[in-house]
Amino acid sequence: MPDKRDAPVGGLLRLFRAAPFRLTLLSLALFAFAGAAFLAYVYVAAAGEARRRTDAEIRREADNLVEVYDRAGAAALNTVLVSRMAGERRFLYLLLTPDGRKISGSLARSPVEGFSGEPTWIRFSLSGFDEDGRPRSIPARGFQQRLPNGGVLFVGADTGDDQDFIVTIVRGLWGAGALVVVLGITSGLLVSRNFTQAMTGLTNVVASARNGDLTARAAVRGAGDELDQLAEGLNDMLDRLDRSMSAHRHAGDAIAHDLRSPLTRLKARLESALLDMEAGRGDARQALRQALDDTDGVLRTFSAVLAISRLQAAGEAPNAVVFDPAGLVGDMAELYGPLCEDKGLEIASDIAAGLTLRGNPAFLAQALANLVDNAVKYTPAGGAVMVRLRRRACGDTEISVTDTGPGVPDFDRDRVVERFVRLENSRNLPGAGLGLSLVAAVAQAHGGRLELGEGPGAYDGSGPGLRAALILPSLT
Repeated sequence: MPDKRDAPVGGLLRLFRAAPFRLTLLSLALFAFAGAAFLAYVYVAAAGEARRRTDAEIRREADNLVEVYDRAGAAALNTVLVSRMAGERRFLYLLLTPDGRKISGSLARSPVEGFSGEPTWIRFSLSGFDEDGRPRSIPARGFQQRLPNGGVLFVGADTGDDQDFIVTIVRGLWGAGALVVVLGITSGLLVSRNFTQAMTGLTNVVASARNGDLTARAAVRGAGDELDQLAEGLNDMLDRLDRSMSAHRHAGDAIAHDLRSPLTRLKARLESALLDMEAGRGDARQALRQALDDTDGVLRTFSAVLAISRLQAAGEAPNAVVFDPAGLVGDMAELYGPLCEDKGLEIASDIAAGLTLRGNPAFLAQALANLVDNAVKYTPAGGAVMVRLRRRACGDTEISVTDTGPGVPDFDRDRVVERFVRLENSRNLPGAGLGLSLVAAVAQAHGGRLELGEGPGAYDGSGPGLRAALILPSLT
């Protein structure tokens, strides 16, 4: 049995493995590198500036003393040195005779060894004590030169205060950097925890969907960030997947239900033919022909129901391409020309050029064929059928078929697009009542709709006709 105490450890490990925390550590590492480089620059720049300022002060003090020597001689120089050593100046002095003996000064001996007479700069250390009385080494810097009479003048300065000031600045910067690193790690942990919690919710939703639960949805926090966009996209994908799975689950039941009646009729006719044959009456060939016709009708019904189910499950037209529908509409009008001529109908077309659609040409051709086939089927001899392609004022593309048949009453226009619905005036005509259902499904899959309206009106005992229009969004 796992130890419950391992849970916090596992949670911390997940936090440390989280991408935001790793990115935070990377950013802190880059910051630390840049901070170290900046501190090095600050130290070098501050130390260099302090040294230049100290050197300038030492050189100016040395020039003033040499000027005293040039004006009044060695005795006056010695007097000035003694006077300045008695004051609070921070300079260090040493005046030597030509043979190296000390005349006066605050140093016991010169820190310059092997002096050749050339002006020399030197960095050296003084012995001193800190605030607690402990001995310490104090940094200093000095300049030594030879006087015209052969004597030696050394002027130096205690640079310990400058050094301490620089060290204080650097320590403060290091402290600030350490504080930033600590705050960065803390903020990284907080960000990682929030990110991990959000991602855990998304992962749980994915796991639930993988296990078959399509009702799980990701929480949208309302922040409008990438995680919310991911959650919204995941929820939309699950919604579509749920609809698709529901459609597929019900497709079999729907097909079985829709094919029950034609299969029952087929079985009844076969049984009746068998009884007639056993009784010595009936025509076997005619019975087989009728059975084949019924089978073809069942297959057509099955294909139509399956096409409708697929379109409704997909929610959009599969394999959509951009094309000009003018050729498709023209071919369909030309295809039904001979059939209209045999039935004594006039068929005409009005096709606008330059329109562009995005969709599946095969499904649109099937939908248009159903509309034209219905128009030819229900229009009596002497009537007319018009196939039209045009752009509406709102910019949509309209593919319509208008006939002079009996039409569809207003109260039946919403019902007639349902599957297996047939009106009284079409009971004696072949069909299963699926044509307009397929057209409506094709229109919906292409982001459009099917509109049914009145045709040209009653004329010479026929009409008022029907106008069936596919309204589709146009690209141009």
